[in-house]
Amino acid sequence: MSKYRRSRIGSVFFFTVVTYQRRPILTTSLGRYCLREAFRETRSVHPLQVDAIVILPDHLHAIWTLPDNDNDYSLRWRKIKASFTKQWRKSGGLAETCNPSRIDKGEHGVWQRRFYEHTCRDEDDVRRCIDYVHVNPLKHGLVDRVCDWPWSTFHRYVRQGVYGRSWGNANVWYGDEFRDFE
Repeated sequence: MSKYRRSRIGSVFFFTVVTYQRRPILTTSLGRYCLREAFRETRSVHPLQVDAIVILPDHLHAIWTLPDNDNDYSLRWRKIKASFTKQWRKSGGLAETCNPSRIDKGEHGVWQRRFYEHTCRDEDDVRRCIDYVHVNPLKHGLVDRVCDWPWSTFHRYVRQGVYGRSWGNANVWYGDEFRDFE
């Protein structure tokens, strides 16, 4: 079995988490409810600050700041995924049929096994990651303007004056600077 090496240095991390077989469940009413509850439940025991997040139909991107001396983001994602799955299934959400390997491990057909993680190296890196999170609905062709996507911290950043409402419009954004996240 592969032993994945995860960064344990730093406190600000960028993540991509994907649903099993890229099922478009996260932006449904039930998906958003389950995700909100999973974050609430996990944060009550394992604190984390969500610096930026965007929820897309089949995946999400997030940037977290973790407490000093506690950078166990894998534990937090495991708890969030488990809580989401439990609430999802309890509320009538369907899980995909799993292969025998996933069944043996007690997994359900809701999330992909792993997630992508990037340790933010400095403030410029954090800013670039936050921009990537917020422009993602445009990148995937879900909207023509970033401000039209409702499930994003972009709106919080506009209220704080970090972005103008027209930031990231399709006629302004060129996309090349974000290619290394693909």
